[in-house]
Amino acid sequence: MGCWAKLRPTGWAYPTAVLCLYGFFANCRVAEPFLTPYLIGPHKNFSEEVVTNYLFPIWTYSYLAFLFPVFLLTDFLRYKPVIMVQGLFLVTNYVLLCFAPGLPAMTFLQVNYGVATATEVAYFSYIYSVIPLEKYQRATGYLRSAMLAGYTFGASLGQMLVSLAGVNYFYINTITLGIMSIAFLISFFLPMPKRSMFFKGGEAAGSQTQREARQHRNNGHEDPVTDMSAAGPEEEKMEHDGSAGWCSKENLIATGNVLWGSFRESYSSRHLVYWSLWWALATAGYTQIFNYIQLMWDHIEPSATSSIYNGGVEAVCSVVGAAAAFSVGYIKVSWAVWGELALGLFSAVASGAVFLMAFTSSIWACYGAYVIFKSCYMFLITITIFQIASNLSMECYALTFGINTFIALTLQTIITGIVVDEAALGLDIVTQFIVYGSYYAAISLIFLIRGTYTACVHQRRPDHSEPKELGSGVEVISAERF
Repeated sequence: MGCWAKLRPTGWAYPTAVLCLYGFFANCRVAEPFLTPYLIGPHKNFSEEVVTNYLFPIWTYSYLAFLFPVFLLTDFLRYKPVIMVQGLFLVTNYVLLCFAPGLPAMTFLQVNYGVATATEVAYFSYIYSVIPLEKYQRATGYLRSAMLAGYTFGASLGQMLVSLAGVNYFYINTITLGIMSIAFLISFFLPMPKRSMFFKGGEAAGSQTQREARQHRNNGHEDPVTDMSAAGPEEEKMEHDGSAGWCSKENLIATGNVLWGSFRESYSSRHLVYWSLWWALATAGYTQIFNYIQLMWDHIEPSATSSIYNGGVEAVCSVVGAAAAFSVGYIKVSWAVWGELALGLFSAVASGAVFLMAFTSSIWACYGAYVIFKSCYMFLITITIFQIASNLSMECYALTFGINTFIALTLQTIITGIVVDEAALGLDIVTQFIVYGSYYAAISLIFLIRGTYTACVHQRRPDHSEPKELGSGVEVISAERF
């Protein structure tokens, strides 16, 4: 009976299992490592310049436009509808890739994919609204593992189909379409959460109004037991139904106060601000490199005339990156003292890897540099997320995640608008990667200076005492899309 209770929709295991299944299939995108060869090959027949300087920037702009509204709408709608929308848009994405010809269709596809990526915030937030607090860490680990397993399996399967079976890119995309359809169907089986983090709804607003009224009648001496028993049928009904609904002035003010309070808690510490700063800066550069690395590979070794191993490289990156992230939990280092210096040092390694990608003429050297770069990012972002999440409540962490992602995407949009977009500089792919390497070098310099200062201050203390803890909260290591 106990096991059955856990598997029912009201238990914690059922929604976790369903969301893990969804995460596995939604990230099992067999065709994603071969997107650029598909677009510039005979199937779509676009030039490298059109893909680089026109199509891919549209995704960045769309992602930025939809991210913040979707972040608020996700909480307002209580997560499940937004996850279903993501599944639907992923299906639409591959329908367009498979069957829609012409530049207008691919332009719409980039907007469609911008919506799909913006809705990923629901995947990372849903589970915290349906499971008890003590299960957060286990559930987060399961979700991260499912997401990583799906991406690794999809990339490996794609590489085997291309290299061993010689499957056409079109059929690779149709296989991915079928997998996305499975993910969309799985999303229907998610239970609907009964609460949200920020929008408490009419029920909460009504309850708060009644509590304040009873407290006023009792001259500020509120007895929870007495008040609960003394509440009449009308008051109980108002507490259940709410006095004003979602869009009432009182509820909007209460939601604004919750958001503002979470914002102040999230960025009240200088240490948290520095970690968030690296998160935003590094993620902007990482996403840009992730988006355009296939074009660099195709520039060094054209897919039309050579065998490509994009899927295998992405699978290796996932495994090595996961191992690097997993190792964080076993490294005995005071991150409060040495963390910023580690950010600077590993950012320098990442910068060197990006420069190697830009200047090498060997595809295998470029593959290896990409693995090093991605592993450094996965290692550092895990430390960063751990440092932030372990010192904040879940509401504050969710808001911090949204704000940091929004800032990162804004920076990425600025970089895209200046460096990539054909309306501005419209640089070729090699020059772009020189710019990205310089960008990471600047990040490295900033945090090397800051980290050296922090370490020196610590060493000058007579007792070398550890910095005071930033706070307490739920220790949660979440995952990002990449």
